[in-house]
Amino acid sequence: MTDVPENTAPVALACEGLRYAFGETRAVDDLELTVRAGEVFGLLGPNGAGKTTAIRCITTLLPVPAGMVRVFGHDAAKERMAVRRLLGYVPQQLSADAGLTGRENVELFARVFDVTRRERADRVARVLEAVGLTAAADRLAKTYSGGMIRRLELAQALVSAPRLLMLDEPTIGLDPIARTSVWEHINAVRAATGMTVLVTTHYMDEADQYCDRVALMHRGRIHALGTPHELRSELAERRRAEGEADPGPTLEDVFRDVAGRGLDEQGGDFRDVRSTRRTASRVG
Repeated sequence: MTDVPENTAPVALACEGLRYAFGETRAVDDLELTVRAGEVFGLLGPNGAGKTTAIRCITTLLPVPAGMVRVFGHDAAKERMAVRRLLGYVPQQLSADAGLTGRENVELFARVFDVTRRERADRVARVLEAVGLTAAADRLAKTYSGGMIRRLELAQALVSAPRLLMLDEPTIGLDPIARTSVWEHINAVRAATGMTVLVTTHYMDEADQYCDRVALMHRGRIHALGTPHELRSELAERRRAEGEADPGPTLEDVFRDVAGRGLDEQGGDFRDVRSTRRTASRVG
């Protein structure tokens, strides 16, 4: 984790009153969220909290039916292509093609994101080096380990030189060593470019260690926001005031405190579980 940017830092992402519903179910409910330029921002919450739906609205994969989303001042509803040019996105589901080499996968994304032919080869080579895949670049992706696949997908997202990198469960299913490796590469690129990172994760240790600020989302809304230290301290103070003896709450304790019993009710449906387990088994 780096020093948190000053409050005067430019705004990378602003959501105001964002709402999105699937039929009668409101997945995102008047979401208010501001991410400062240059920070690593963690969006945490149980399955079904609305995190992925919010990310899909921000990345323009879903429309913005109500409210407002701006990425570096560009309206995601009215300036979709301008917003897309500013973003890199690593989804939960695998996006790498097993039948292509690592280099071919990244080249494909370079073409999709309209990297000019003149710049393409150099840009692809640089992002593969940045994520430590130069030596394996010409191997088929199906021969990669889980950690290598996630780093390949990171390279795919970085090839367009995004100002805002969106990571939806980037280390799902990985062992601790591979998780650390992915984060080391994210932080190295961020230090070199100054890009902003928004990440969702269920690994509270990752959020505590790597995020400048975190927001805890539940039932479509933000219920707690601050640095990991601030949120842990607030819970400790409240527990002391209630007479509880606590050696010091963790960020997971904060997570449980915010979500409460709703965790059992908001655990997603069968498709969510099946998708997550399929992803984890493929990258594990």
